[in-house]
Amino acid sequence: MTRVIVLPHPELCPDGAVIEAREGESLCQNLLENGIAIEHACEMSCACTTCHVVVREGFAALAPSDEVEDDLLDKAWGLEPNSRLSCQTIVSGTPLMIEIPRYSINMTKEGKH
Repeated sequence: MTRVIVLPHPELCPDGAVIEAREGESLCQNLLENGIAIEHACEMSCACTTCHVVVREGFAALAPSDEVEDDLLDKAWGLEPNSRLSCQTIVSGTPLMIEIPRYSINMTKEGKH
């Protein structure tokens, strides 16, 4: 198990959270399994940006993103150099600190599909 610190988010976890994440599983899946209802409009198929997170600590230890993820991240709200899609970020043994951006772009939810 790997420790993941989730910084406070006004809606998803107002007080922040510390979870024990399963290695080899996506960060998105781990968040959901621990009661943090991060959006994942494409059902974790790397086809949207709703599960975008900013990795504040531990970014360098993650496997690099691929071209598909990078192309999608270019469309994410609040993109930063250490942004990742949580559905494509596989938890390893390195502890992480993440921030879930306040907003996400969800065309389906917004009626623009």
